[in-house]
Amino acid sequence: MDAKTYTAQLAELRALRDDIKKTQATLSKLETDRARQITALAGYEKAKAERIAPAAGLTLADVVAIAPILAPDSLSAPAPEAPTTAVPSTEPADETTPVGTAHAQTQAGTVAPVMTRPAPSPVSEPEPNPRAISAAADTASPAAAPQTGSAAPARAGEQRALPGIPEGPDGDQWFTHTANLASTHPNFTQQARSMVFLDTDAGILVHRDQTFRLDLPTASAAEILNTVFHVLPGGVERIYITAGAPWHRQADQHPFLKDAVAAWLNAPTPGWRTDTGRGKDRMAGHFVHPRNPVGRYQRADGEQHVEIRSAGEWFETEGAEPAIIRDAFVLLWKALRHHWPDAVIMGSPSQTGRDLWTRTIPTKGQHADGYPILSEELRGLFHATAGQGRTELITPPRVPEQLPGLVEYDRTFAYAKHTWKAGVGTPRRVTATTFASWSQKEQTKALFGCGHWHVRVTVPDTWNHVGILPAPAPAPGDRAWHYPAAPGTTFTTWAGGPEIHTALSNPLGPWKIEILDGILFDDGKPLDDWSKKLKEAWASLNAQADLNGDPTQRQAAHLASRAVRAILLYGIGAFAQRPRTVTGTTPRTHERDVPPDAEIIGFDNTTITWQRPTGFTRDPNAHPEWAAHIWSSARAALLSQRHRDDNTHAGALHTPPGTVIAFRTDAIYLTQPQNWPYHGQPGDYLNKGHLTSPVPAPTTEDELLTLRDNGRTTLHTSKATL
Repeated sequence: MDAKTYTAQLAELRALRDDIKKTQATLSKLETDRARQITALAGYEKAKAERIAPAAGLTLADVVAIAPILAPDSLSAPAPEAPTTAVPSTEPADETTPVGTAHAQTQAGTVAPVMTRPAPSPVSEPEPNPRAISAAADTASPAAAPQTGSAAPARAGEQRALPGIPEGPDGDQWFTHTANLASTHPNFTQQARSMVFLDTDAGILVHRDQTFRLDLPTASAAEILNTVFHVLPGGVERIYITAGAPWHRQADQHPFLKDAVAAWLNAPTPGWRTDTGRGKDRMAGHFVHPRNPVGRYQRADGEQHVEIRSAGEWFETEGAEPAIIRDAFVLLWKALRHHWPDAVIMGSPSQTGRDLWTRTIPTKGQHADGYPILSEELRGLFHATAGQGRTELITPPRVPEQLPGLVEYDRTFAYAKHTWKAGVGTPRRVTATTFASWSQKEQTKALFGCGHWHVRVTVPDTWNHVGILPAPAPAPGDRAWHYPAAPGTTFTTWAGGPEIHTALSNPLGPWKIEILDGILFDDGKPLDDWSKKLKEAWASLNAQADLNGDPTQRQAAHLASRAVRAILLYGIGAFAQRPRTVTGTTPRTHERDVPPDAEIIGFDNTTITWQRPTGFTRDPNAHPEWAAHIWSSARAALLSQRHRDDNTHAGALHTPPGTVIAFRTDAIYLTQPQNWPYHGQPGDYLNKGHLTSPVPAPTTEDELLTLRDNGRTTLHTSKATL
């Protein structure tokens, strides 16, 4: 083979690669559609895997893996227990009932404490009771704790294994901070960036108090950049798209929305190139997101830097003119400046939230040196074991096939309710042996504190309501977490202190909790000042939205209040610091420059788009322990929360069994209305939708969302006619 033949065959190989990529994308979409159809068929009470499998061209096990509710007895038989493998359940599995147990092992010769709490009165706040927690002998088999990292994929019917902390000195070394890395008060003034607001459908551009009409027939990135800079030769640094979603205009030409977005971002932009960053600015390169992407460009001469972003990052923009959205940003800036004299609106809510938080870090007193960052090992453990919002759909036969109605209750500004406390200081490890050696008072205090616990959980034999604690989903492709509720089910998981407290002191009866390991922090208030200021700004803007006599200003104030909510919500999410994935582009003529560990996610005739994981960075504001505690508190409040002023409780566990249909992050869907108090305060349950006529029980998320939208429309219409 000569060099010419070699080069020609390389070109043929690249063409084959491109065809394979397209075919795989098409196949993946078809397989997703097939799985969705199988899940829908599984909702039929007489559905059988034996009939669905040949129709789908799958094996019986494959069908059961997609829809566990179809599992026949022969696929659910118990298997012998092994020290480090998951054990299939003897119960047929579905999306909400337990599908298996995984008995985490304690150190050889140790005792796993067992806690129980008597049920409190439904109308009184349970107080710590030193006598309510007892330790019982439960000798575990000797085995090393699983290491943190990617667990092996679970097979059908098995529980996905969660990582743990290594035994002995190896694990103890995790309980430290990353050297020379801490969150500190900034010593600089954040610089504001000029921005404009553009509706690419209507061709309306708003800059300060000026409005321009633009002709954007293709709305490509190049056309937007060149047209905006022609109208505003002085230039801007941020272009917010308020309507039009130009990155979706050729979505029908791509198998996935993300591919269409990547193609739009990476299309040729004569006179411009992808921004590679400047100074200490790490925000370089495009960010490929299916709905809210970020395009970062700079002029070919390097003199001008500009971002194209979606205003949808901040709030729902539908029905809002660009001028109103501009007014919303002005109102937002004024509300923030009332509390932070140096406040600057940055590109996204998460960036703004973290920047504002750093400006509340004390410069004197106990935390004047800042808040140290956990070891990378503990951050990785939180990432793997601390979920976010609860999303669960409860389907027949656990609920009736025909519902008497559907009521949606959504918690207002929910996360703001749970920011008053978070863990600070060097974390302490609490092994099963250590926990068992404590007095009941010490155990209770620890479980009421800021901690993250590795536990073995048993659902009471008499339980007849929804699940309380999250368990790892049984197989890849499922949601990351589910909530076992079948009586007698045992599973191993990680959970935060608020959820452990709810399991022990809920109004229906205590669950059995066995401590296997734990991470415990000192109680502190690192987010309290930040949260209070945001809540005050939110309340002020809400008042303006209610009282302003100008309809456009009312709408602008409402949008600004939603932006404050996004700042807190996404600011908390940013603390979690998930392992990062970098997206990049390489010209097809320089294909050999694609990083060897990168995955190619899109391409066209000129550009290859790729992404690769980069793990955890040395982020000085990474605090996954804070995000985990807030998320745990919010999930617990979906089940039970006290309204002190009204001397009552609200939440799913204060409803009759069988009336809860679904959870969606901050919302509960019920079959019956509840007399829960609502004062417009963070955490209060707001009735957002109500269908009073019988409806079929939803069996898919799409069906639930359709009922939700109908319920909101019905409730809004009924209020308008009063």
